[in-house]
Amino acid sequence: MRIAVFSTKPYDRRFLDQANQAHRHELVYFDPQLTVATAPLAAGYRGICAFVNDRLDAEVLQLLRASGTELIALRCAGFNNVDLVEAERLGITVARVPAYSPHAVAEHAVALLLSLNRMTFRAYNRVREGNFALDGLLGFDLYGKTVGVVGTGKIGLIFAKIMHGFGCKVLASDPFPDAAAKAFVRYVPLDTLLADADIISLHCPLTTETHHLIDARAIARMKDGVVLINTGRGRVVDTKAIIDALKSGKIGRLGLDVYEEEEQLFFQDLSQRIISDDQFMRLTTFPNVLITGHQAFFTAEALTNIAETTLSNICAFESGTGALQRVTVDRRV
Repeated sequence: MRIAVFSTKPYDRRFLDQANQAHRHELVYFDPQLTVATAPLAAGYRGICAFVNDRLDAEVLQLLRASGTELIALRCAGFNNVDLVEAERLGITVARVPAYSPHAVAEHAVALLLSLNRMTFRAYNRVREGNFALDGLLGFDLYGKTVGVVGTGKIGLIFAKIMHGFGCKVLASDPFPDAAAKAFVRYVPLDTLLADADIISLHCPLTTETHHLIDARAIARMKDGVVLINTGRGRVVDTKAIIDALKSGKIGRLGLDVYEEEEQLFFQDLSQRIISDDQFMRLTTFPNVLITGHQAFFTAEALTNIAETTLSNICAFESGTGALQRVTVDRRV
């Protein structure tokens, strides 16, 4: 199959080309994101390979279908950027990579937590400048703290296990509790988790129900000085509400690997440009905020699995046999 691959970086090409050696599809790489403006680049391609911030709304899907697209192979787990109803109406198959390396994301969430707790990112800069003062670097023992995990899919459960290993009491909230997880977590209603947790880590998908799940009301229920980590999806959090909570001290430390409006920021070098997103720039002014640019997934193991599963999806679609990790409307939960 001829596949148009959007939002590509050098590492995408490396791992996709490596995985494609066994399949020999024709992969054509495009640097830009997939949008209404760039959709014409896909003309004549039966398949499209897209990433988390590519735009796949009704307008783009209609353009793609009109130019011959039958398959959208997402090289990511999330599919909130796809209008699944319209894709189904148009007869476009949507596939994804449901599990590439849950350990990668869970471990990155822990890294954010540890660095925020002991302020190692600030200490690093101080020492390089010859400043060895400890003021402002005070942390706390994780042992004995209550950790709230929102969403206990594969990533959330791995994060929960790691925190249990630190000696934390782990609470969890999920509409579909995992029976095996009850050995090391206690499932509680979300409001109880928000009120009791010293640390809250978000691992739920973005749906209509979870959009702005963490808003002013939810934050008001939290403990003063709570640590909040988000490695899930940016729009699960209301950015304005967390800025207000940082200003008031309600949120004591904030770690983000995702952001509401990241589509215009992440995965590119903007160091020589003025960033016009005032809310994002406001976040960067807080000394107790640590932001990474959607890199939680970024390990060699994860990229290998993403590429191999993506190519397997393409082969399964082309041949009509094999395991196609298809996304359908009724699975959007």
